[in-house]
Amino acid sequence: MTLSDSLPRSASVSIRMEDILFAAHTLRGVVSPTPLQFNQRLSARHGCRIHLKREDQQVVRSFKIRGAYNLISGLPAAERERGVICASAGNHAQGVAYSCAALDIPGIIYMPATTPRQKIGQVELFGGDKVEVRLIGDTFDDAYAEAQRAVRETGMTFVHPFDDTRIIAGNGTVGKEIMEACKEPVDVLLVTVGGGGLAAGVASYVKAVSPNTRIIGVEPEGAPSMMVAMERGEVVPLEEIDKFVDGAAVKRVGDLTYALCRDLLDEVVVVPEGRVCTTILELYNEHAIVAEPAGALTVAALPMLADRLAGQSVVCVVSGGNNDVDRMQEIKERSMIYEGLKHYFMVNFPQRSGALREFLDDVLGPDDDIVQFEYTKKHNKENGPALVGIELKSPGDYGPLVERMNHKGFRYVELNKDPLLFNLLI
Repeated sequence: MTLSDSLPRSASVSIRMEDILFAAHTLRGVVSPTPLQFNQRLSARHGCRIHLKREDQQVVRSFKIRGAYNLISGLPAAERERGVICASAGNHAQGVAYSCAALDIPGIIYMPATTPRQKIGQVELFGGDKVEVRLIGDTFDDAYAEAQRAVRETGMTFVHPFDDTRIIAGNGTVGKEIMEACKEPVDVLLVTVGGGGLAAGVASYVKAVSPNTRIIGVEPEGAPSMMVAMERGEVVPLEEIDKFVDGAAVKRVGDLTYALCRDLLDEVVVVPEGRVCTTILELYNEHAIVAEPAGALTVAALPMLADRLAGQSVVCVVSGGNNDVDRMQEIKERSMIYEGLKHYFMVNFPQRSGALREFLDDVLGPDDDIVQFEYTKKHNKENGPALVGIELKSPGDYGPLVERMNHKGFRYVELNKDPLLFNLLI
């Protein structure tokens, strides 16, 4: 049997079942099967039976090693000798670096200059003296373009992060492990979508052995490249993306992965970056799980799907755990803004004695806290602007706060509602 036998006639690409099984054999001894863990707290919260596929516990702390090693290990001797090149926002780079060191193959890895330092350090650690890291541009697509130029100049083999049948087959072993480990039929499976390689691989295997399983791809709201492709019926590069969910923020999904995801995914949903941040904190504080933004996407989508998951068996793929501790303050900030607990205002204060005291006494509520205050006094002006950050105990405290500002006659701009000013000032 081939996976193409299970695809609709409209599919333009096929993956053989034996390719995924061969990938599983290739990865034996290199990749340890990761746990499929039942999570009691999440299950109770969402009224269903939730299992987490813990790819954050992989040897490189993400699923990416599966596809990378499967591809590189199968290269002809001449290509191995010349070496490989890849472009990555972090996790694919680690998989390629680990594979190069394990197989004694030279590699050049192009990464966006915006990649968290923690991921760069891990690439250098896994690759050792077999790989060279080159930072270029702000996005994966910038690094990809430079890597393609280098391939043309050097003749080295390009290891695509997602749009290659060998990568997809390697990723398909995640689906194989899920179906073999789960002791009950899987009703719903949530899988992260970046370029589409993981979703395509997992869906290819799962739909072949369990066609009734509903597979939902999850993307960040700021980079919905697969959803846009699905809506338009073709792969379309996005003009701009939010790079925060760096492991899933790509402007363009793959042609192969789109063809498979189009026919095998039951739907694609997007999750706001702020919700992802809240989930990262919850996973750490409540479950002792360190998930990177892309790894938390599937769990972050659960509240959006709660009404459709009641009583069902649900699997969430936690795709990676390469989170940089230096980002935690930003993650907390984004979470609090999303949850309505932190608000920024540009307030015009009268330049007279007692104006600030009036704001503190008559505007702030008993549980409100000023966490940022920057005041610029303008001489010969009746008013002076101040950047004021206020942390609330409850989202419900926001309405009364604004009402009191209006009642006392303070003029202000709500920066949370003005993305341009917010990005300039915060």
